[in-house]
Amino acid sequence: MGGATTLTFLGTGTSQGVPMIGCNCPVCRSVDVHDKRLRSSVLVQTQNVTLLIDCGPDFRQQMLCHNIAQIDAILFTHEHKDHTGGLDDVRALNYFMQAPIPVYAENRVMAALQRDYAYVFKEHQYPGAPQVEAREISTQKFTVKGVEIQPVRVMHGNLPILGFRVGELVYLTDTNFVSDESKALIQGCKVLIINGVRKESHVSHFSLSQALQLITEVAPAQAYITHISHQLGLHHSIQAALPPQINLAYDGLQVVVE
Repeated sequence: MGGATTLTFLGTGTSQGVPMIGCNCPVCRSVDVHDKRLRSSVLVQTQNVTLLIDCGPDFRQQMLCHNIAQIDAILFTHEHKDHTGGLDDVRALNYFMQAPIPVYAENRVMAALQRDYAYVFKEHQYPGAPQVEAREISTQKFTVKGVEIQPVRVMHGNLPILGFRVGELVYLTDTNFVSDESKALIQGCKVLIINGVRKESHVSHFSLSQALQLITEVAPAQAYITHISHQLGLHHSIQAALPPQINLAYDGLQVVVE
């Protein structure tokens, strides 16, 4: 791929974010910025391309926070609203870019987007509606502006979803099972990003200990935990107990992979 790849954590929270509405737990009351988590999404930038992985309800706020005015493509991991709920707001980028944004998703996810955002995909659009180009993907490699992307099949409870490998960087969110075949696709990566929702087991997400076990198996140089709920605990307390090569991600954190 050539050159460095920079990943920015736009959001590192669960579907309800942190703080959670109505909650008065120590994490939700925390004044530490590391404990303020928007819905999970990342921006991946190389010298050739800017990729957004997932476009959740906090998309507008995330774009404003990071002064982002151009995206070359959006990659969707799955169809849940905390990962798709911001698609309408891409119309602001359309206006300044004067171009549609390619949207990459597998068949089932694309069908859900076309159902939930029917006005976006109509042949004759309402003026000012978001402009996207639907591009269906599978588990086969594909390229965006010459950058190779390897989808990685993982399970989110009973729902098959996709993670993505871009060069030496792997992003897996909303998963509680990674097959041996998929582990082979991520083996040897320098940076692994994996969900670790809380300490207790969860029906469709890795717990922290399960995430740490996968990290041990894959053995990346660096690993980051994302999709974190308020139930995990205060950022500084959990981080202090982790090995030096493993970090809790937080909103705004940037990781550079050479």
